Amino acid sequence: MQEMYKVLILCTGNSARSIMAEAILNELGEGRFKAFSAGSHPTGLINPAALRQLRHAGHEVDGLRSKSWDEFAGADAPQMNIVITVCDSAANESCPLWHGAPVAAHWGMPDPAAVTGSAADVETAFRHAYAVIRHRVRQLIDLPLANLKRPELERQLAAIAVSAPDRR
Repeated sequence: MQEMYKVLILCTGNSARSIMAEAILNELGEGRFKAFSAGSHPTGLINPAALRQLRHAGHEVDGLRSKSWDEFAGADAPQMNIVITVCDSAANESCPLWHGAPVAAHWGMPDPAAVTGSAADVETAFRHAYAVIRHRVRQLIDLPLANLKRPELERQLAAIAVSAPDRR
């Protein structure tokens, strides 16, 4: 039986990038991964454009919610294998101590929720963010996690951070 890897994806507001990553990893991970998302200063709401993008791509959105990373810092919280930050501000904050000393990675990317302009501009930003996140999640899923020692896993996760989806 394969181990289920628990992954916590962090952002400041937990309203867009981390939420999309949670939904994508839970679906594509096909039971091998259990993803959670949280924010250091959660907005309490999921960005409507993130929900539209997830629905458009066929993801289930029921049960997704904006939440604090404090939910994952307590003694009764699930023990994470990997913690990934997707925004620069969350990566630079003092994170809680996570039980079990999970491997940490930073997959920074621009915040689509910060895009101003027309509705088409905003939707384009969310489509692009979704594509980048999906690409990175797919690479994570493809890693032979059971065979990687911590330093190699850290190296592989860092390499994923600089990868981009094929623009064909």
